[in-house]
Amino acid sequence: MVALFLVAAAALAAAPPAAATVTVANPTAAARPAETVALSRAEIVRAAPGLDVTKAVVIDARGAPVLSQLADTDGDDAPDQLLFQTDLGPRETKTFELRAGTRAPAALADYKVYGRFVRERHDDFAWENDRVAHRVYGPDLETWKKEPLVSSGVDVWVKRVPNLIVNEWYMTDDYHQDHGEGADYYSVGKSRGCGGLGVWEGGKLLVSRNFVESRVLANGPIRLVFELRYAPWDAGSGARVAETRRVTLDAGSQFNRFESTFSGNDSAAKPIAIGIAKHPGGEVKVDAKAGVMRSWEPAAGGSAGSIGCAIILAPGGNVMGEEDLEGDHLIVTRAPKSGPLVYYVGTAWDRGGRIPDAAAWQKETAALTARLKAPVKVTLAARGH
Repeated sequence: MVALFLVAAAALAAAPPAAATVTVANPTAAARPAETVALSRAEIVRAAPGLDVTKAVVIDARGAPVLSQLADTDGDDAPDQLLFQTDLGPRETKTFELRAGTRAPAALADYKVYGRFVRERHDDFAWENDRVAHRVYGPDLETWKKEPLVSSGVDVWVKRVPNLIVNEWYMTDDYHQDHGEGADYYSVGKSRGCGGLGVWEGGKLLVSRNFVESRVLANGPIRLVFELRYAPWDAGSGARVAETRRVTLDAGSQFNRFESTFSGNDSAAKPIAIGIAKHPGGEVKVDAKAGVMRSWEPAAGGSAGSIGCAIILAPGGNVMGEEDLEGDHLIVTRAPKSGPLVYYVGTAWDRGGRIPDAAAWQKETAALTARLKAPVKVTLAARGH
């Protein structure tokens, strides 16, 4: 079920008193632009029992409304989270208020994330924010007469512009050339692309077929959340494993959060290999201690700049080993005994205006690693407490 995506109205009727205060503190000495603050419905109800969450608006220290999003993340038609973003300087703390007010639909210009199932292009699922874009392949592509492809790899589209381009590119069907917005310069084929995975068993990578189902849970303006389901596949030693992958992408981020939940016999005991595709001229670096693998490679054979890809395991994730296959560089980790395997998938393009070279990509990757280890501190309290 598509999320409820709303934004506070520009004016608050009769300036109602604050129902709760929200304090957001950056514990690090690094700036944190576009930090997403997620308040759960349960937290809001505890702090402000009389506040109807569907009427909650966020107000900054100047008394101005802040763009926010109500998100239904479990598909039950009720909002589970209130989301907003803020820029934080080093060690900075900001305070916001929650008030009851009138919420109006967000303006088109406010939307910085988007994703959808693309029936007309052989069941792709494509998604993007104001910096990056991706797609994965659905069931119809497996039987396309012209160019069938069975692959659960993750494709990369590079962007020069912050506006949303997925619908436009599919409509014109001319996205392998850069007409001033970017293009599809990344080749996936049967590789893992940027962030695809498989089971590592007996020195072999065992992978699923294309996804079989998708659903969008939240679709902006700040956060996109969707799920893909991969049917059970042979995982070696008589085991079969299925995957449900939840992807979260926020506005202003180079990185997606992937949460892969595995089911099936012996699924928790299986090592999981996460990959980056090999392309001519590419260079891959692995920092096993930090749980990071990143690449920098020529795009379109070197005629379209360079593309970076990075895989970052969530804090606590363990790199068990590295593998080098014909088509992929892999880091091997292990699916947890319960809950999802969490990792982050990011991309960059040197012509996108933010990350000009491999050194800058390394810094961007290190910055996210540091942010994950030291999340912002969010305190929600009743007004006056």
